[in-house]
Amino acid sequence: MTAIKHALQRDIFTPNDERLLSIVNVCKAGKKKKNCFLCATVTTERPVQVKVVKVKKSDKGDFYKRQIAWALRDLAVVDAKDAIKENPEFDLHFEKIYKWVASSTAEKNAFISCIWKLNQRYLRKKIDFVNVSSQLLEESVPSGENQSVTGGDEEAVDEYQELNAREEQDIEIMMEGCECAISNAEAFAEKLSRELQVLDGANIQSIMASEKQVNILMKLLDEALKEVDQIEFKLSSYEEMLQSVKEQMDQISESNHLIHLSNTNNVKLLSEIEFLVNHMDLAKGHIKALEEGDLASSRGIEACTNAADALLQCMNVALRPGHDMLLAVKQQQQRFGDLREHFARRLASHLNNVFVQQGHDQSSTLAQHSVELTLPNHHPFHRDLLRYAKLMEWLKSTDYGKYEGLTKNYMDYLSRLYEREIKDFFEVAKIKMTGTTKESKKFGLHGSSGKLTGSTSSLNKLSVQSSGNRRSQSSSLLDMGNMSASDLDVADRTKFDKIFEQVLSELEPLCLAEQDFISKFFKLQQHQSIPGTATEADDLDGGMLSRQHNSGTALTVLSEKDMIRQMMTKIFRCIEPELNNLIALGDKIDSFNSLYMLVKMSHHVWTAQNVDPASFLSTTLGNVLVTVKRNFDKCISNQIRQMEEVKISKKSKVGILPFVAEFEEFAGLAESIFKNAERRGDLDKAYTKLIRGVFVNVEKVANESQKTPRDVVMMENFHHIFATLSRLKISCLEAEKKEAKQKYTDHLQSYVIYSLGQPLEKLNHFFEGVEARVAQGIREEEVSYQLAFNKQELRKVIKEYPGKEVKKGLDNLYKKVDKHLCEEENLLQVVWHSMQDEFIRQYKHFEGLIARCYPGSGVTMEFTIQDILDYCSSIAQSH
Repeated sequence: MTAIKHALQRDIFTPNDERLLSIVNVCKAGKKKKNCFLCATVTTERPVQVKVVKVKKSDKGDFYKRQIAWALRDLAVVDAKDAIKENPEFDLHFEKIYKWVASSTAEKNAFISCIWKLNQRYLRKKIDFVNVSSQLLEESVPSGENQSVTGGDEEAVDEYQELNAREEQDIEIMMEGCECAISNAEAFAEKLSRELQVLDGANIQSIMASEKQVNILMKLLDEALKEVDQIEFKLSSYEEMLQSVKEQMDQISESNHLIHLSNTNNVKLLSEIEFLVNHMDLAKGHIKALEEGDLASSRGIEACTNAADALLQCMNVALRPGHDMLLAVKQQQQRFGDLREHFARRLASHLNNVFVQQGHDQSSTLAQHSVELTLPNHHPFHRDLLRYAKLMEWLKSTDYGKYEGLTKNYMDYLSRLYEREIKDFFEVAKIKMTGTTKESKKFGLHGSSGKLTGSTSSLNKLSVQSSGNRRSQSSSLLDMGNMSASDLDVADRTKFDKIFEQVLSELEPLCLAEQDFISKFFKLQQHQSIPGTATEADDLDGGMLSRQHNSGTALTVLSEKDMIRQMMTKIFRCIEPELNNLIALGDKIDSFNSLYMLVKMSHHVWTAQNVDPASFLSTTLGNVLVTVKRNFDKCISNQIRQMEEVKISKKSKVGILPFVAEFEEFAGLAESIFKNAERRGDLDKAYTKLIRGVFVNVEKVANESQKTPRDVVMMENFHHIFATLSRLKISCLEAEKKEAKQKYTDHLQSYVIYSLGQPLEKLNHFFEGVEARVAQGIREEEVSYQLAFNKQELRKVIKEYPGKEVKKGLDNLYKKVDKHLCEEENLLQVVWHSMQDEFIRQYKHFEGLIARCYPGSGVTMEFTIQDILDYCSSIAQSH
């Protein structure tokens, strides 16, 4: 350790004008053992600065480097951990706590001892030494002026004492008085010695002269001691006299304390009595209101409400310890309990009567709504009941059993009332949808009430008829029912749309008004309910709001929205099935009605979810929307199935296929209905399914066609599809529109090429043979040397097609094309113009072959391009 200390002094501290006093080998507590040294140092220059320096061995070599230094004045606490047992651990509290483990307890003690000495010598602020042996600190206390610090360097620190300003000034004066003070130190020392002897002699004489005065002083002290003894004697006598006075004053003090205690107790007793009187005294007017108050009038309700609130305050007063043991308090609490029970019975009985009366009063108004598509207004009833809202809140907090009973009775009465109103409302809607009673019988409606009593078979028959009628656009091709859905008046569909919208518009405010009333009247904030209960509407009858207080039962907190939704489900349990029946009827009348219903229902669901996504109205309409969407998907599937089942006549030309026309009708109707609708994505998916079905089945019918050429069926129908998509501008079908145009163009070209092969059949065969020889490798100018294709054969073939024959062949071709094409699509002139262009192209091709294969022969066709144009024009005009 000595070698390390000298090395550190030489390499680290001497260059910085510092002197190393103590060193300890340490490592951080609780971490990987990485040794370092803590060094206590002082500067050699004034003023002296004391530091604790952490020195660490470098990772790159054997030399040491200075890592961090702390000023000793920043050290607050030195904690040695244990003052009795040997423990190498210690803590140094600088700006934070540094925990160290020394290599030995002796090194730790030596380091702490050095720190203590430096603190005593140089610092005004004393450091706290905790858990440090007092013996260790005592050993460190210097016994004389020249007491040394452990270690050679510390001895030098203890021996040296800095001169103060007075001493420095005296030395300078002395040195100025002696001229040889600097040049001859021995002479200066002898002079000082002589002066010191003179001073010693003067001191001795002064002491001897002062002995007489000391004797005088001692005599005065003896006289003073005698006077003190006399004073002590007098004080003792005075103390005896005051002792009796003290005893009397103690008795008076004790008496005053008892009086003060009695007064304090009286004040506290008065305060307790005033507390009980002020908080547990119910006014006579409140008692009378609770016992006899009129619950039918507004003034009586207000009085009962104030009295109930006052009673609740009296019952809920926080009694102080011991109050509940007083007989008067027990009697008052019993009286309050009887008043509460009596008033709760009166209130529950009165509100039950109000609920029953509401059912009777509202039933009398149903007749006037039976012919109008409107629902009765419950606002007056809600307005009257809301006067009791505060009393319901009081009943909920004081007698939950009666509150729960009222809630159940309200749901029972109102559910029956709403069921009658809503069923009658929906029957009126069904009658208005189907028209007269005679018409309604076709849809299973019988009697004035319009109940849906038709058999399933009649509805299924109507469904088949409705879906089949939409295919019966061409009675000559398809054998369908008597009524065609495509012939339905647009006004009928508009009428259905308005009726359905009115139904939803009537139901929505009815549900919202009832929901708002339930929230306000029953004060549904937070309530504890047993898990698994009251999750379905049927469970509400068995105590949706039941509350158990068993400590072992797990409780689930139901929010206000959950409670309201459960009550609404119980009260309006008939809405969803009635809506589903109405939707089923609309779908049976016309499957295209599902488009109207999907748009309307989606809009109302979107509106309800924006208000409250978890409300009863939002949930119910969302469930019904699923049914509507299912019907819409079934309508699309039915149309695709009808496409697959279509049969064409073998005796007449095909023309525009019925499902192509139906797609046009569907798309036109859907675009008008779904304009700015929220469920546009559903329609786009349906479009994609339908158009793929149309494409596949058009090709299927074209392949099966015997009367009409395949190319004509494909050309006409894809032209119609392209025209429809171009007119409606359906963005999701842009790719299908381009495909339809391409198919129409391809089959038009194919039909034209196939048809033009017949008027000049031999000429076509001849030049096909010429092209075949050229393809085999025969040079074009050598083709004329082939026996079957020489000039004579060419002239013979050309002579067979003079202008007159060509015109006759074109005329026959025009008649045949006219027979193939249908009148609805009006493509005759388009096809004829394409044939004219193709014929001219073939003519130019033939002339080119003659020029290349028979050069200089002088062989030409017997008609010109102008002749072809004249022939085609005259034929078209003549027909």
